[in-house]
Amino acid sequence: MKKILFCLLVGASFISQSCISDNEDPVVVAPSEGARVDPNVGGATQPNQVWFDLGTETEILTKRTDWDLAFYSGNAFKVVLNSSIMMAAAKIPNANDIDAVTEANVSSLKTQVQVANFNPANVAYIDDVNGNFPSGYTAIEEVKTVDSENAVYLVNMGKEIYSGSVPTGSVTTGGDSRGWMKVQVTRTANGGYKVKYAEPNSTSHRELIINKNSAYNYNFVSLKNDKEVLIQPEKKKWDICFTVFTNTITGAGSYIYADFVTINNVGGAGAYEVIVPATTSGVEAYNSFKTSDIDQSKFIYNDQRIIGANWRNPVGANGLEVYGDRFYVVKDAEGYYFKLRFTRLTSTSGERGYPQFEYKPL
Repeated sequence: MKKILFCLLVGASFISQSCISDNEDPVVVAPSEGARVDPNVGGATQPNQVWFDLGTETEILTKRTDWDLAFYSGNAFKVVLNSSIMMAAAKIPNANDIDAVTEANVSSLKTQVQVANFNPANVAYIDDVNGNFPSGYTAIEEVKTVDSENAVYLVNMGKEIYSGSVPTGSVTTGGDSRGWMKVQVTRTANGGYKVKYAEPNSTSHRELIINKNSAYNYNFVSLKNDKEVLIQPEKKKWDICFTVFTNTITGAGSYIYADFVTINNVGGAGAYEVIVPATTSGVEAYNSFKTSDIDQSKFIYNDQRIIGANWRNPVGANGLEVYGDRFYVVKDAEGYYFKLRFTRLTSTSGERGYPQFEYKPL
């Protein structure tokens, strides 16, 4: 019996190897068979950020207001604002002692450090919307080695999640103001971050120490709750995120978008959009798309907005709709390939914040 099993194993090995040509790299087979997914965005106020891993069909939910700042865990020292709640930040002129900053020092800045006020200049107060960190621009400059060279910033803490009723088909991405903080970030001796923060009129401050964790893209902090919080899954364990998002509009500055989908470009994911010709059915084109159709030259790895809001039309002639003429090819952080299309923007009763998508491995 042992000889028979050995011969079968040898034969199977020979057959599997002979199916791969000498100049062809084998395609890694994804562990997931694909699925149709209803991400729990949470309705018309879109309270949740939904972190989804295509390979394992895993969904992690966090509330948009659970965090304020993200601290990059790679070699660079970057601090990222929570764009999902319309945060913004500006350097306070001639300030490097956080306790010496008063309300008088920042009152004139408050009218400027805003999001979605149709002022093109407000893009200076948000992070690079591409999300291409650590190289991208951040409103809070990269943290310097010398403590005294790190400025004090006025931080607009953004908006609470709206708690009222929303008309069917509409969205409300922000509620009451979450106030203001003055913030200063320095490095620790062991290669982490120290964040000092307080309300603008306070003469003392609070402090948090954040040690980098290389298993994650970022370490997250809630200044409101005075603690470090777990938000994103590990950097190789999520691929796309459903979120409200601060984007930009040429000539109008920063603007807030609902129904937005980002990719985990910091963790190594890439994607591209496939536009289906008008003469072809979008569903048929998606269904027939196969591994050999993947165009490696089209993958974009330096912009988290490849999917963005491009998948839906909130002002279509026929009302709210998902564009049927496009789908997406995603290469996840672990090197697996998927095709993905959106099938729904609203609930069956027309309420926003109930999207649906389907995907299959390639």
